[in-house]
Amino acid sequence: MAEEMQNANGCTEESCAGCAHSDSCSSKKTDFREPENMYSSIKRVIGVVSGKGGVGKSLVTASLARMMREKGYTAGILDADITGPSIPKMYGVHTKAGATEENIIPCTAKDGTKIMSVNLLLDDEAAPVIWRGPIIAGVVKQFWTDVMWGDLDYLFVDMPPGTGDVPLTVFQSLPVDGVVIVTSPQDLVQMIVQKAANMAEQMNIPVLGIVENYSYVKCPDCGKEIKVFGESHIDEVAARMGVPVLGRMPIDMELAGAVEEERFYEVTNPYLKDVDL
Repeated sequence: MAEEMQNANGCTEESCAGCAHSDSCSSKKTDFREPENMYSSIKRVIGVVSGKGGVGKSLVTASLARMMREKGYTAGILDADITGPSIPKMYGVHTKAGATEENIIPCTAKDGTKIMSVNLLLDDEAAPVIWRGPIIAGVVKQFWTDVMWGDLDYLFVDMPPGTGDVPLTVFQSLPVDGVVIVTSPQDLVQMIVQKAANMAEQMNIPVLGIVENYSYVKCPDCGKEIKVFGESHIDEVAARMGVPVLGRMPIDMELAGAVEEERFYEVTNPYLKDVDL
């Protein structure tokens, strides 16, 4: 029974009873969410996660934001991938974020999407961010508490891969309404997808759906779909998890070109289902 009552800090109800610090102990804090910036009013916070890197998570994040912008919603992207930020370059945003005495002003892309990323604070975009986990987690919190997002219908959070410090910080500190999981067709990814889903479940955050990237490449001559990374298992994985498949994205030269040419602000991703998240 004592094991069942044990919290994340290793404390039990019995051990806390005789502790001089029991009134102020952080182990008793059950809600770690940080307050929203006083100049922000955000209706929905959607995390975009993956169990491993290199599956196109930022591409999906930007595509979802573009989908909502095309529907007439206001949208923003919080780039929580602190050591590998890519969102600003995709949108052609290279200006620095503004600031007041106490708050940070996000940059605005040509389509009206508001963007906050560590690259918008660095003097040199190519400078490596060599920070330890707690500092990175603190920056992510500041992107929520100190950034003047204004009125947004959707804030998409582009998270780094895995189930480490930053995803945990986002899940605990922000009022995340749900997550979209990004994957690719390889067999190994099935297990990693489940890890990401299990983390969301343990944090009581619903999985809104799965997007598969690199599903195929279409031959420009005959139109045949070539499964470069093997047969897709996305339907099986989604059925096992009880969530919808939100899209199957091929290797598309037009999308890739828009990323390289820094004009994602004009992209329509035809491979995502028309859904309200």
